[in-house]
Amino acid sequence: MAYENLILEPIEHGIYRLTVNRPKALNALTPETLAELEAAAAQVAADPAARALLVTGAGDKAFVAGADISRMVDMTPEDGQRFCEAALKAFRAIELLPVPAIALVNGYALGGGCELALACDFIVAADNAIFGQPEVNLGINPGFGGTQRLPRRVGTGMALELLLTGRQVRAEEAQRIGLVNHVVPRDQLMAKGLELARQIAAKAPLAVRYTKRLVHRGQNLDLDSACALETQAFGLLCASEDKREGMRAFLEKRPAVFHGR
Repeated sequence: MAYENLILEPIEHGIYRLTVNRPKALNALTPETLAELEAAAAQVAADPAARALLVTGAGDKAFVAGADISRMVDMTPEDGQRFCEAALKAFRAIELLPVPAIALVNGYALGGGCELALACDFIVAADNAIFGQPEVNLGINPGFGGTQRLPRRVGTGMALELLLTGRQVRAEEAQRIGLVNHVVPRDQLMAKGLELARQIAAKAPLAVRYTKRLVHRGQNLDLDSACALETQAFGLLCASEDKREGMRAFLEKRPAVFHGR
């Protein structure tokens, strides 16, 4: 499928790279871009050979600098709600991918850009990355999931500080507060993302998919219910070829060869 505002490409077996490709606008999000993000997520989800998705922005100035304010300034309440609903659908499609999504943040990740990164499973930041939710400066609240995903990532107190002041944080602080997993020199960002994606791609595909699903579903359940889901999944995976291969390989002291069955 061809995209106007994105580039979706397989870069290695099972590893996709999705690039928001509007560098002249600092990759700002428009309704059209959001629709393409949702379609791209569906394309990756439909590929049984997919193992990981890397999400980044074109150029070195911005991952995604936010939503396109020139398209927002005259929005009616109905327009604004539709815009947020489109973003929530797109970001949820990325969050619910059966394979891990890794945000590779180069430059600004503000507003909708920060929210896109938060919809990914974890974040690797270049040393020039800057994160923030500046919506209070524009007379609005975050509308693409920021008030919900940011507290889940960094805790309620820190999230409220960032949301209510609009303060921007650089990569090192973002890592310290738990927003970012790794900070690397900007010229090593893609290499670090590929390193992590390859590590994941080498593991048992069914185990990776079930583990991601359990973490996401379990966050909204009480502990007993979440652990019951985990136990059920463990039992199901005991019937898989990958479980037999992984354990035999361990006992035979050889690398496992997984097939996702």
